[in-house]
Amino acid sequence: MARHPRCIFPGVALHVRQRGNNGNACFSVDGDYLTYLAYLLHFSSKHECDVHAYCLMTNHVHLLLTPAAPDAPGLLMRDLGRCYVRYFNRRHGRTGTLWEGRFRACLVESSEYVLGCYRYIELNPTRARMVNHPTAYPWSSYAANTGIRADAMLKPHCEYLALSDHPGPRQAAYRGLFESAFDERLLRSIRDATNGGYALVSDAFKSRLGVRTQRGKPGPRVEEPAGVYEQEAG
Repeated sequence: MARHPRCIFPGVALHVRQRGNNGNACFSVDGDYLTYLAYLLHFSSKHECDVHAYCLMTNHVHLLLTPAAPDAPGLLMRDLGRCYVRYFNRRHGRTGTLWEGRFRACLVESSEYVLGCYRYIELNPTRARMVNHPTAYPWSSYAANTGIRADAMLKPHCEYLALSDHPGPRQAAYRGLFESAFDERLLRSIRDATNGGYALVSDAFKSRLGVRTQRGKPGPRVEEPAGVYEQEAG
């Protein structure tokens, strides 16, 4: 079956999910998470992908990033995958692929969808009932985005910056977004768009660029590099 081309535009945020092969764990010990984050920092800088939010779950990964070029996310995930798989296989005495299929991604634009993806990503551990609050999960960007700790990798999205002109009130406003229940309609929209590879964007953006906003409508073709260790997100 032919693969849908990904819809990627420079300067527009992208939600990326990648899952372990057959749902198996892709992180086993703390060193695995730390190594993945070190590679992510290096390759996101190399390929000019600003990382706004992330969450490393036991068997899958979520990223919110903005690329400087259409091929940047593919190059990032290719290099990140190759290096991390080599590390993981060597560390844990295994062989073969680690990721399942292609990484899944959807374009996100507008305050609702961008900030919704921030929350969707950082709430993953609570939805999975691993922790009672995202503060308690060490392998996500929540602590950095709320001002609890620094993270050199993160670059704030303009919609995050628009919460306030000053860091303290901005971080407090961001924490406030987590005080209410996540809208189920928005949750389904993000899941469906990521699985289907279509865009979550404003009407003005749709009409201006003609992006694919539902299954069956072709979007702009983006050439992808070969040899990527990728996965389908769950």
